[in-house]
Amino acid sequence: MARPMRIRATNRDGVTEVKALMSHPMETGQRKDSSGNKVPAHFITEVTAMHNDKVVLSANWGAAVSQNPFLSFSFKGGVPGDKVVVSWKDNQGESRTDEVALR
Repeated sequence: MARPMRIRATNRDGVTEVKALMSHPMETGQRKDSSGNKVPAHFITEVTAMHNDKVVLSANWGAAVSQNPFLSFSFKGGVPGDKVVVSWKDNQGESRTDEVALR
């Protein structure tokens, strides 16, 4: 299982800014290991962010995203204490969901 995401959500002047650091190898399937064998593709395909059970971000990713991706986005609304949830799924069926309280 992947390590927990590091998520920070802050609100200033009615705009919530979310920053998330995801731990994931993001292998393209084209790189070769030291033996010359291809490393299997393993990358995030879907990312979803929710604020109080309402989707505020939905994204489809591919193999071109770097290892341990960083995501930053903002949306209008939110008050301190609200819940922000970020989830991802990858091409090997793994998934991760983490949440943070809005500050």
